[in-house]
Amino acid sequence: MYIDSVERLWKTGLMVMGLFALNAVAVATDAPETFQVVDGVAIYLGVMPAQIVQGHAREHEESKMHGGVPAGRYRDHLVVALFDDASGRRIEDAQVTAAVRELGMGLEWKTLEPMRIAEMTTYGNYFSMPGAGTYRIQLRISRPGHAQPIEAAFTHGHTKQQ
Repeated sequence: MYIDSVERLWKTGLMVMGLFALNAVAVATDAPETFQVVDGVAIYLGVMPAQIVQGHAREHEESKMHGGVPAGRYRDHLVVALFDDASGRRIEDAQVTAAVRELGMGLEWKTLEPMRIAEMTTYGNYFSMPGAGTYRIQLRISRPGHAQPIEAAFTHGHTKQQ
């Protein structure tokens, strides 16, 4: 009887520890992914509502990016900044494409256009992210003098826009 109680206590304890471990993994996967290093390239990712850009005057450079802010309610501006991880120098000569998809949905590939703002180059374009949920953002980065493109994938927890 005593041995059965001890065994049951151990099993219960292991189960509780396992649930805490799974909860920690779930919390970690909910954290936004905004940075990673792939093949020596430091990649910073940002997603912001297109409404931020809509607030600029028509003459402002950001109002004209990517052909202007697209019509529609659910548009987000994806921005990528690239750096050489070893030297910290900004990479300004890349060709970047991205695909954004809600889990279980199809891909929408677009070119991320170079944007020169405040004497620095980043890459960006507009994507539709209509619902709150988890989106997969895939990047392909090609650079002169490098035979193979760099591929990176981010998970983005998107909140519903008003």
